[in-house]
Amino acid sequence: MKLLKKLLVLTVSLLILSLAVFYAARLAPGDPLASWYGERAERLTPEERAAAEARLGLDQPIHMQYVRWLRNAIHGDFGMSFKYKTGVLEVIRGRVGNTLLLGGIGFALIFSLALGLGLLCAWQEDKPLDKALCKLGTITSCIPEFWLSLLLILIFAVYLRVLPSSGAWSVGGGDAADRARHLILPLTVVVTGHLWYYAYMLRNRLLEEVRADYVLLARSEGLARRRVMLRHCLRNALPSYLSLMAISVPHIMGGTYIVETVFSYPGIGTLAYESARYQDYNLLMVLCLLSGGAVILSNMLAQTVSEHVDPRVRAREATGGKGADRHG
Repeated sequence: MKLLKKLLVLTVSLLILSLAVFYAARLAPGDPLASWYGERAERLTPEERAAAEARLGLDQPIHMQYVRWLRNAIHGDFGMSFKYKTGVLEVIRGRVGNTLLLGGIGFALIFSLALGLGLLCAWQEDKPLDKALCKLGTITSCIPEFWLSLLLILIFAVYLRVLPSSGAWSVGGGDAADRARHLILPLTVVVTGHLWYYAYMLRNRLLEEVRADYVLLARSEGLARRRVMLRHCLRNALPSYLSLMAISVPHIMGGTYIVETVFSYPGIGTLAYESARYQDYNLLMVLCLLSGGAVILSNMLAQTVSEHVDPRVRAREATGGKGADRHG
């Protein structure tokens, strides 16, 4: 029953999202024929323009265009990309692997490093190391990702010339080492922009556990601080940390899209920017649905994780939230 409810919520949410994106894209200023014909679009006669719009399905009212697009999408036909002159899914299939590589590695680095950094700061609470890391983390988290990207390009690609400034591989293809070199700067920006936010949240969560009554009782019974921190505080903080990991997917994904655009990295983020810039309607629709679907699914995953690892959430679900309302 819960699965059917979540599938219904996902379906309705994607339907509303598709309707909003469809109307917003077509009502936005710009000429979609420029994406298909390039500079020749400005030289089209009125008759040629009318014929081109009819061929691309742009001559009908917006609501009829949407109904036709939705009918085709249900059957797996998402149309042609105006800019790339090929199927939308084919275009995305060639780019999604690069985004998954950059975003997946960045996600793993962010949360593994945040776990260690948050634990270290909680262990060294109010000591010089903790204060220094807090100040440094606050500064780095406030730096805009696009500005940090340009700064790293200027230093390492222009001045030092030790790392590439754009792309996912060298001209003519590259081996694993070449791909790794192209990932260094984008990954640095992705990790730097998000690391301290999650490390600080874990630090505060651990400090809440450290001040709990059961910790004071355990310390009074002679248990070492390290053992209490690792075996009790960390274990109790992990459920909320796992939920945070699940719900952070859209946050990190948004940062990855920005980084891809600045570094001209051939991924979904760059593709989304191009589709919006050139009014590539069909491509923009699928990319927005993919991003929106990822956000919705990550929120559902976060709720599911919380229900399975946190007994308080399971109890609240079992009682229909009555306990929470009674105490609220």
